[in-house]
Amino acid sequence: MMTNLFSSFDPTTMLNTSMNWVSTITILMFLPSMYWLIPSRMNMIWIKIMSTLHLEFKILISSPIKGNTLILISLFSFILVNNFMGMFPYIFTSTSHMILTLSLALPLWLSFMIYGWLNNTIHMLAHLVPQGTPPILMPFMVCIETISNIIRPGTLAIRLSANMIAGHLLMTLLGNTGPSLSMLMLNLLIISQILLLILEMAVSVIQSYVFTVLSTLYSSEVN
Repeated sequence: MMTNLFSSFDPTTMLNTSMNWVSTITILMFLPSMYWLIPSRMNMIWIKIMSTLHLEFKILISSPIKGNTLILISLFSFILVNNFMGMFPYIFTSTSHMILTLSLALPLWLSFMIYGWLNNTIHMLAHLVPQGTPPILMPFMVCIETISNIIRPGTLAIRLSANMIAGHLLMTLLGNTGPSLSMLMLNLLIISQILLLILEMAVSVIQSYVFTVLSTLYSSEVN
């Protein structure tokens, strides 16, 4: 039984261990090996989604390196699967923790920055001063652009985790009021919970897409 509103986000709530982190790779147990060998409807739909993402990321990156979109598509798939896994009852939502979201955003940002400053130093310095900035404001713009660049991995991680926490907390708060409601209000509560669940599924897709697209845009700035 939950003793705290945030207990559902505690990795040790249900099993008294940190084994709930296994939910991040649980989806691999439910994918049969034949899924990868024989084309099915689900397989064809997923291939279509990946092809669309590949074309979009290819336009955003505009880099001649082949296969660089596969990393971003894998990142999108990983976040999307973990967001959806959190929709099921009694399954730990790993993407609601900063330790996971920051571990995804920080290595990407660091790799982009290291690559950019080592190979395109002048281009990276030019990004610190937007075009058309008056000379008197250039020192302030350098400070502002530097700070905004440094906080990028934090904003990516907080955006994903905060959106996943907000929906789950709202559904938990509404669900806790169920025993004290009348039959009519209980029916309305169930309908609202179903609508919230649909909204959370949409948020799961949108947040994984936003995370990946922003990472793609950050990588395009270092070229």
